[in-house]
Amino acid sequence: MPKGEKVLWDISVYESEKTEKAQKEKEATEDGKIGDEASILFFGGKESGKTTIICRFLDREDIPKSTIALEYTFGRRAKGHNLGKDIGHIWELGGGTNMTQLLEVPINLTNIMTLSLVLVVDLSRPEVMWTTLEVLLRAVTERVNQVVKKLSVEDPQIEEKLKRKAWSRFTQEHPDRGLIEPSLVPLVIIGTKYDLYQNLDSEKRKVISRTLRFVAHNYGGALLFCSSKNEPMMTRTRSLVSHLVFGTTLNKAYIVDHNKPIAAAFGTDSMQQIGSPPIADGAIGQVQARSPMELWKQAFTSYFPQQTTGSDSTSEDPAKDQQYAEPEVDNMRAQKDEVLEEERIHQSNKLFSRPKHSHPVGET
Repeated sequence: MPKGEKVLWDISVYESEKTEKAQKEKEATEDGKIGDEASILFFGGKESGKTTIICRFLDREDIPKSTIALEYTFGRRAKGHNLGKDIGHIWELGGGTNMTQLLEVPINLTNIMTLSLVLVVDLSRPEVMWTTLEVLLRAVTERVNQVVKKLSVEDPQIEEKLKRKAWSRFTQEHPDRGLIEPSLVPLVIIGTKYDLYQNLDSEKRKVISRTLRFVAHNYGGALLFCSSKNEPMMTRTRSLVSHLVFGTTLNKAYIVDHNKPIAAAFGTDSMQQIGSPPIADGAIGQVQARSPMELWKQAFTSYFPQQTTGSDSTSEDPAKDQQYAEPEVDNMRAQKDEVLEEERIHQSNKLFSRPKHSHPVGET
């Protein structure tokens, strides 16, 4: 690559940083003082409802469109007379499990202390639920650890500070203090499409709800079920997001009956209340787990075998998405593709039409 030339990735990172900087400067100009700031990252399966939750939180009436890669927006809340405004930087990672390489933008050195994570899962699709959870939680955890490792060079106590913040969401007497290791960044799992989830039979709902309770609690997180078609549920969801972004009062509801929409705030659940993994009768002799997470994985997937292919296939091309259609750009892209294909065929023909040469023994 020629010296000084920027790739698309460099430009996208620069533009996102410029957007945040411009917003801060605007707030300073309007109010004379910048309020507190926090960041929140929504990630999850494709079409799981991430954009809908963000729009409802911001009171936007837009018809949500699928997020292809990474999108940024913000929310503001007045602190009081002449006290400025709180600013919430809101990121949404699209593409299901395919865009995890973009996590380095919303999870960075400057926001790790004020960042929250919201993992959105589609309750009506248990056949892809565990794969989505596993891939995304692993990617997010790795990125958080990378950032903490870099920051520890200047601040050796950074990891300890984040751990103290994580445990502050639990009571000192919580029975699982020696059993779990909370995420260094607050994690919330939101199960969406509860209206469709209700159509599943009771046993399946019990397995799904208990499994999600375990995963959320294992990461020291919170769990909430909701439906965009149920206003009381959306009100509760907006309240939780507001707590993460603006520090408003947290509703510490604890509803874990699988026949009702689950609501388990930080530190309210426990391993004893969640119970043992629901292993199917035919799978008991096949269980070989080295950790509680593996045990729950085997239990869940014995009831709901996971799809290895589907809507999250990496073969999908975001450039072909019609919501981003640009006729002039698309026509030029088509022409370049034709030229590329012609060159590929030309080079292939040259390769296979090249005469073969033989050399006498001893010559090169």
